[in-house]
Amino acid sequence: MSVLLVEDDMSIAIVITAALEDEGFSVEHCQTIADRDRLLNERCFQALVTDVMLPDGDGIETIDRVRALHPAMPIIILSAQNTLDTAVRATDTGAFEYFPKPFDIDELARTLRQAVGAAQGTAGRGDEPLGDGLPLVGRSPAMQSVFRMITRVLRNDLTVLILGESGTGKELVAEAIHQLGNRREGPFIAVNTAAIPAELIESELFGHEKGAFTGAVARHVGKFEQAAGGTLFLDEIGDMPMQAQTRLLRALQSGTVRRVGGREEIKLDTRIIAATNKDLEPEIAAGRFREDLYYRLNVVPIHMPPLRDRSDDIEVLARHFLQHAANEGLPRRQLTHEAAALLGRQLWRGNVRELKNFVYRMALLAREDVIDVDSVLPLLAQEPVGTAGAAQVDAGDIAGAVSHWLSAERPASGTIYENALAAFERPLFAEVLKETGGNQLRAAQALGINRNTLRKRLSELELDPEEFARR
Repeated sequence: MSVLLVEDDMSIAIVITAALEDEGFSVEHCQTIADRDRLLNERCFQALVTDVMLPDGDGIETIDRVRALHPAMPIIILSAQNTLDTAVRATDTGAFEYFPKPFDIDELARTLRQAVGAAQGTAGRGDEPLGDGLPLVGRSPAMQSVFRMITRVLRNDLTVLILGESGTGKELVAEAIHQLGNRREGPFIAVNTAAIPAELIESELFGHEKGAFTGAVARHVGKFEQAAGGTLFLDEIGDMPMQAQTRLLRALQSGTVRRVGGREEIKLDTRIIAATNKDLEPEIAAGRFREDLYYRLNVVPIHMPPLRDRSDDIEVLARHFLQHAANEGLPRRQLTHEAAALLGRQLWRGNVRELKNFVYRMALLAREDVIDVDSVLPLLAQEPVGTAGAAQVDAGDIAGAVSHWLSAERPASGTIYENALAAFERPLFAEVLKETGGNQLRAAQALGINRNTLRKRLSELELDPEEFARR
């Protein structure tokens, strides 16, 4: 099988070529778009593997020239620009597959065999313009998997269920699917089903007629009708009351809704995206969530990874949020590599949302335009108990802090000790209290101090042992 590889990084090209030739492929390699076009004019290949950023242009933007010469040839796109925008652009060219770098060579070989085998059925996906400014960011394999799942649901109206912990960005994924999908011209209506009182949720979702119940002084159009032609995002679906679940199931099965107190069946023209931070299978087993509704919603599941499973993304996220903070009127800041590495070692239990809030606070409170370890450590020490600051500072952090404190122009004696205590004592005490379940006697013994000293320091640090008592 003959493959044309367009890759300007010779080390990557050598590895790919050797691996594919070991798998029985015949590989021709070039480094530019001009050479690609020349080779495609001279001969036929069974597949094209191309990088995006090439010395003489964007490999995706020139795919139309490839299509004109070889409309049925499958194309696989590689890119180190690991963003959702790149994944969507690659998909919209009709590419057979998109691989973010680094990737599994064996998977590339398997995909090439599938692509060549399916070449007769290869077709483009259209040339509609894409949205920009999407807030989803990530280079980790976990986020690249999310990006690839998003691209697979853009040209259809399949129901999507987004799963993940609070703060991982589930609504951002729903917005991206809407903004980049077939229904981008329609409304995007988001409903937090956990925030609506149980007695009002049916009225909010399906609407009501005048006089349907006490206080219904006029007809109310529900969220399903408001989202006509667009997308309805049902957030926190795992907390929806059982009666409302039954009505929702009926609406999804029939494709119609009926307002509370009404008789007319209103045909739906709405894409449904749901999200929850709960594991729904135990909820089903406990009788709190309908199994049939779960299978109706879980057509295409997208799992949002917690930030602890994508720590490689923390630096790029932090820089992204600093840029957005500046765009929103906060001081424009830069982050040193050491400070970014420190953030990457924290346990952000509130996930991306917590990291964003911290970065905005950092942008506001930092005294210098360049944020270094010296600026970050005191702010981490002020983090709420059990979040980023707790027991996540290691010897490397201390060494970095000492280096910065000594090199800075500061008042002489005692400064390092005072700053170190401010940065480390509160998270240290918080972690010990957490591990001892708030037991002050055990905590004092673990810390090697007497109980009265512990009580005094807890009061000064504003730590309440009762908050750590195991339930």
